[in-house]
Amino acid sequence: MERIKQAIEKAKNQQPKEDAPLVRPQAQNKEAVFVPPTPYPSDALDEVNYHQTRVVKLRAEHLEKHRIFSFNKNDPMSVTFDVLRTQILQKMEEKGWRTLAITSPTPGVGKTVVAINLAMSVVQKTNKTAMLVDFDLRQPRISKYLGIPMEKSLNDFLDSDVEIAEILVNPDIPRLVVLPTLKAVKNPSETLSSKKIAALIKELRERYESRIIIFDLPSLLHSDDAISVLPQIDCILMVVANGMSTQREIEDSRRHLSKANLIGTVFNKA
Repeated sequence: MERIKQAIEKAKNQQPKEDAPLVRPQAQNKEAVFVPPTPYPSDALDEVNYHQTRVVKLRAEHLEKHRIFSFNKNDPMSVTFDVLRTQILQKMEEKGWRTLAITSPTPGVGKTVVAINLAMSVVQKTNKTAMLVDFDLRQPRISKYLGIPMEKSLNDFLDSDVEIAEILVNPDIPRLVVLPTLKAVKNPSETLSSKKIAALIKELRERYESRIIIFDLPSLLHSDDAISVLPQIDCILMVVANGMSTQREIEDSRRHLSKANLIGTVFNKA
C-alpha cells in the first residue's frame, strides 16, 4: 500500500499532460487491418476451430485508437502486459484459480483497456485459452473498444433463453473468445447476484480447465455491483490511475476487497 502511495505522489509531481497518449501514435495507414498473431509452436494446445462461434476480424487502427496493443507482439508496449500476465498466471496457478475480476475504485481509470490487453496477452501462452466477459452492466465497453459488430450479447441471455454459444465471439485471435454486453442492464447489482449469473460463472469455469476467464466488472465505489458478484470469482486485480485515483479511494476500495483475493494492483496512466 505504501508503494502505491509513493508512486501516486511521484506521478503527481511529474504533472503529465491530460491529453498525452498512453501508447505510441496511431499508424498513418487509414486502411490498416488487424493481423492475427503468428502461429503457435508445435507444442501448443490443439488448434481451436470455431465452428459455432462467430469470428470477427479486428482493425489495427481501431484497436490502437482505444489503446489496445497486446495484439501486436512487435509493439514494445505489449511487453508490459506480458510481464503482468506472467505474474498473474503464476499466482493463479499456485492456487488453482481460473477466474479473474478486474475492477477499479472509480470509472475512467482504464480497467477495460487493462482487461482486453491482458486477455490478449494470456492467449500468447501456448498452454492457455482465455475468455473475456463484459460484466460492467452499467457501462459495457468491450465490444466498442474491440470494434465488434453486435448481433447477440449477454443482454439476450439475460432476457431470454439464448444459449451462450450463440453469443460468444472470436476476435480472429487464436484461443480467445469474448462474451460481450451491448447495453446497460436494469438493476445491474441484482442481476450480477442472481442465480442465473451464478450458474453462468460456474459453467464457464468448469467447461475448460485450461481457460482463464477475465471479468470486466464495474468500479467499486459508485455502486455495489462488483461487490455483489465478487464472492463467485477466484481473485481480483484492481486498476488505479495517476492523477485520478486518490489515496482515500484506494483505501476505501481495499476495505471493500478485504474478504476477497486481491491478487495485485495496476498503476495506470503513469
